[in-house]
Amino acid sequence: MEKPVLVVMAAGMGSRYGGLKQAEPVSGQGEIIVDFSLYDALLAGFDRAVFIIKEEMEADMRGLLDAGAGKHIEIEYAFQHMDDLPAGYGVPEGRVKPWGTGHAVMAARSLVRGPMTVINADDYYGPHAFQLLFDYLSSAKNDEKARYAMAGYVLKNTVTEYGHVARGICRIDENGYLAGIDERVKIMQRDAGIAYTEDDKTWTPLAEDSVVSMNFWGFTEGFMDILTAGFPAFLDTALRENPLKGEYFLPSVVDGLIQSGKASVKTLKTDDRWYGVTYKEDRESVVDALQSLKDKGVYPDKLWR
Repeated sequence: MEKPVLVVMAAGMGSRYGGLKQAEPVSGQGEIIVDFSLYDALLAGFDRAVFIIKEEMEADMRGLLDAGAGKHIEIEYAFQHMDDLPAGYGVPEGRVKPWGTGHAVMAARSLVRGPMTVINADDYYGPHAFQLLFDYLSSAKNDEKARYAMAGYVLKNTVTEYGHVARGICRIDENGYLAGIDERVKIMQRDAGIAYTEDDKTWTPLAEDSVVSMNFWGFTEGFMDILTAGFPAFLDTALRENPLKGEYFLPSVVDGLIQSGKASVKTLKTDDRWYGVTYKEDRESVVDALQSLKDKGVYPDKLWR
């Protein structure tokens, strides 16, 4: 069976953060968040990573990775282009927003054909989830359904004190499989607990132990073909209803496959704490948290030697 490949979504510029947050050092050794993900992935068994970036980012990303992680894990780059569209489709006039996470993963379709794990470059996930996903994909086989997996995080471990976050709230069946995802784009830690709003007026409480998706997916062979085949139907709707902002979301694609009975998604729950720099104010807490993990021996003082 082909070995799983790590696919890293790194093309986003981080509008809420205010810059290229993927390149922001989070340790005294100059390491960036994705260095920790690559370290965890390597220990879990991954030996190849494909970064999805904007073409103009390549030199900067190579400068950050080649002399460190790149000496230990094979790194390749795929470029996300706005005009990477099926024949007969064009970019609407005035559109500047990328086409979403599903389109981003499609950018790697010439480099990844077999099983893959997909993550965000600007999220710290912890080592446990990488091992869970690698072990799962190393033995998973499709049958009458595509057999995917997802790292499930506890909601309280994924919020920031500095603003709102978007999370996919997962519905899990009695056998541990994903039954559906409810996208909540504005979740905050409030005085009364964690809650979400859809109108900035009414807040609905969320259980702090809810399982959420952090875009940490495990896909078996064939997913790239499914993703690519579904893109024209998305475009037909988006160009008609929301031509400037419609996005091909990876969780929405997965949810559609679940609801149609074409795929199952095993939820692999982890209690690891998520850290990320959604806002500039998050950076200091991330630096402190990662240093604490080094102090406890989870990571060496210098990841790459």
